[in-house]
Amino acid sequence: MTAPENTGDWRTIPPQPLPDVDSQGYWDATATGQIAICRCTACRSWTHPPLERCRHCGGPLAYEPISGDGIINAFIVMHRASVPGQGDAPHAIALIDLDDAPGIRLTGRITGDPNDVRVGDRVTAHLINVAGGDYRIPEFSRVS
Repeated sequence: MTAPENTGDWRTIPPQPLPDVDSQGYWDATATGQIAICRCTACRSWTHPPLERCRHCGGPLAYEPISGDGIINAFIVMHRASVPGQGDAPHAIALIDLDDAPGIRLTGRITGDPNDVRVGDRVTAHLINVAGGDYRIPEFSRVS
């Protein structure tokens, strides 16, 4: 991977998303401040990662906004920064069961002290800018 031009030292720039025809709707939604997940217009099943057609019935998919609220299903604590531009270690990366899209999970960094993170914690998403590009990704904060 090469560094984006004129954006700083490649060691401080995280990998950039590479939208394709299936995922473009997700990135379009984050650009407007929303998180959106694919949902079948026929059987109403959720699909993530995005596909061309519904994996259940073959129907067409469309992106629907979700709240980004959910519950931590699993997590790891990164004690060493392993991806450029992901901030200081230690930090927690979690798998989130989404409230609005049953059966769908997103991954993301959890804000705050990683020693306080627990499976079952309620979280809410907010979008942050990806350094070195024009993309936004979800980051999660624990909810009391």
